Amino acid sequence: MVTILQHPILTDFLYPFVLMFFIVFAILEKTNVLGDKHQLNAFLSLVIGLIFVSAVFPRIMVTNLILFLVVGLVIIFVGLMLWGFVSGKGTIDNKGMKIFLAILIFIAIILAVIGISGFGGGIESFFTKIFNFLFNSGWSGSLWTNLIIIVLIVGAVLVAISVKAKTP
Repeated sequence: MVTILQHPILTDFLYPFVLMFFIVFAILEKTNVLGDKHQLNAFLSLVIGLIFVSAVFPRIMVTNLILFLVVGLVIIFVGLMLWGFVSGKGTIDNKGMKIFLAILIFIAIILAVIGISGFGGGIESFFTKIFNFLFNSGWSGSLWTNLIIIVLIVGAVLVAISVKAKTP
């Protein structure tokens, strides 16, 4: 169902025109290229905006860039919100813990973006194949059982060697 904000007149003409008009106008006002002439800046911005809307490829390219910008800003906003929850006023004073949590948040955001965007299918399939190879093969049960027994024996020997006997 298409809403009024998704009407082709708005999405194909008005939104790109307004965006380009305001970007060009702001640049002209900030740089003062044409002097302190606000009406001339507005008229030039109007002409550039109309030329921009009449060309199809640049409009599509800018629309895709704006979509990328919006998605990027939302991802950064979520990351900053998570960081604000973790490092709020007086919550964590240990610098090492803050670095660890920052890395953890970064990894979580990357994994969330990969999973939500649908690019994770290949990665999930890869890890599923590795998991099945390591844990669901015919030989894997005896391998992991023997490996755990060896680790327990080595650990027990290390504990026995490191404990000093009490002398009465």
